[in-house]
Amino acid sequence: MSIYDFQAHTLGGEEKSLADFRGKVLLIVNTASKCGFTPQYKGLEALYDTYKDQGLEILGFPCNQFGKQEPGGAEEIGAFCEKNYGVSFTMFDKIDVNGDGTHPLYQYLKQEATGVLGSKSIKWNFTKFLINRDGKVLKRYAPTDKPESLEKDIKALL
Repeated sequence: MSIYDFQAHTLGGEEKSLADFRGKVLLIVNTASKCGFTPQYKGLEALYDTYKDQGLEILGFPCNQFGKQEPGGAEEIGAFCEKNYGVSFTMFDKIDVNGDGTHPLYQYLKQEATGVLGSKSIKWNFTKFLINRDGKVLKRYAPTDKPESLEKDIKALL
């Protein structure tokens, strides 16, 4: 099993295989529009703008499991991200990252890169996973880790 065995629906409703991102460095993030960390969209977009031509892809996965901070539907989420942060990286439809309804991609990510003290559950919005060009999950970052603090790790993989 690898990262490329999963698929998810984009905000536009298209089923997209992660195999479409083969050979790219991926940063996968669970997002929310009404969270204290929401301004991280700006930093994520800056990373994407700077490194997309070198092979970085950022994949956003909205989630409403933490304080109900992503209540809207796909159209509302997309409009918010574009209007407020100019998000141009791929955004997927809302998913669950914990519990019985956990999206299979997140089951895999949590297994491959545990959190603090070996914790598998996602603790909050804007938890980030870095995947190398071979599809290997290398590292999990906490919600408090700002996107710009990941730049060194991303550059090393590009």
